[in-house]
Amino acid sequence: MTLELYNFPASTCSLKVRLCLAEKDLDWVDHKLMPGGTDHLTPEYLKINPNGVVPTLLHNGAPIIDSSVIIEYLDEVFPDVKLTPDDPKERARMRWWLRYFEEKPTGAVRYPTFQKILIKNFRDMSDEEFKVAAEKRPLKTEFYTRMGRDGFSDAEIQTALDDIRQTVERMHQAIKETGGPWIMGDFYSLADICVAPLIDRMEDMGYEQLWEKDLPQVTEWLARMKARPAYSKAYYPGARYSEIFPDLELGRSA
Repeated sequence: MTLELYNFPASTCSLKVRLCLAEKDLDWVDHKLMPGGTDHLTPEYLKINPNGVVPTLLHNGAPIIDSSVIIEYLDEVFPDVKLTPDDPKERARMRWWLRYFEEKPTGAVRYPTFQKILIKNFRDMSDEEFKVAAEKRPLKTEFYTRMGRDGFSDAEIQTALDDIRQTVERMHQAIKETGGPWIMGDFYSLADICVAPLIDRMEDMGYEQLWEKDLPQVTEWLARMKARPAYSKAYYPGARYSEIFPDLELGRSA
């Protein structure tokens, strides 16, 4: 049995798969691609993942793509450590969280991430070079075109922050209502794994004020996540942009 993960060290989607692998105490071959490069856009990589994004999991050579699909796949194939509830209604509730996290915060986190960090890879390009770079990315051409070389508007960034605020408010309320300590109550699940890298990223970029002032359940939940052994395994050196770009002083509140 061989598990290979093609991923970026700091990618939130890659991190949720690494968290799942680590929680299940699985060994995997870690193929680290660099987001500033184009390893994920080569013909060889596009053959296993035509979307040109990370992560991609190879299980005995068979590709599994999309991070949420991957973590559900891992939970089905390696059930010794269960991360999905047995009760059908609870399972449906967990999957609602997964879809919500994909719909709202996953996309929202990209806006401040690119605005603060990743746009630096494109600012010095010509218009034509940027157009070519955007069109190479099958799933994100529209996102890159909207960003341009000058970044997003204040309104776009504020909308993204509002979406993150909605997310942490819902998390806070869910944990408060169930008594926690996790989103699903006392059951640690794929929902926690799915959203943890997004909240960690926002904290890493200095946006922790979105929850620390008045949503203590989220602050305490994040601390519990970071205390899990799997977290330190998944968050190896270089997994946070503040480590990769210390000159950007990301940790200062925006």
